[in-house]
Amino acid sequence: MLQVLYILAFAVLAFLAIGNLVRNLFTLGTEAGRTADRVDHSARAAAPAQPPISLHPEMLDDRGQPIREPLLVMKSITVEDARSRLDALFDASPGDSSNPSSNSQPTDEA
Repeated sequence: MLQVLYILAFAVLAFLAIGNLVRNLFTLGTEAGRTADRVDHSARAAAPAQPPISLHPEMLDDRGQPIREPLLVMKSITVEDARSRLDALFDASPGDSSNPSSNSQPTDEA
């Protein structure tokens, strides 16, 4: 009898969770439609409007205006260039294997 009660309780919780999920998806869909309408109306307006959302402080310059430049610029390099840079870093590392005194292999001294 206790197992039936557990199954019934979890079934009720599952139905409540699914209902909440559907309700949240419906609310999200209606809010997305409203913000799209607001953006469409503000694009038609003659005067530029300030963004309705507050930006993160790192997205603002010294005067408090939004930054309009790319925040991340990636330089494309060739595989050979990357390999040569990695080899140079490896050769400059303190554990350089070309130095025979720094080998970490054990010796057979007993």
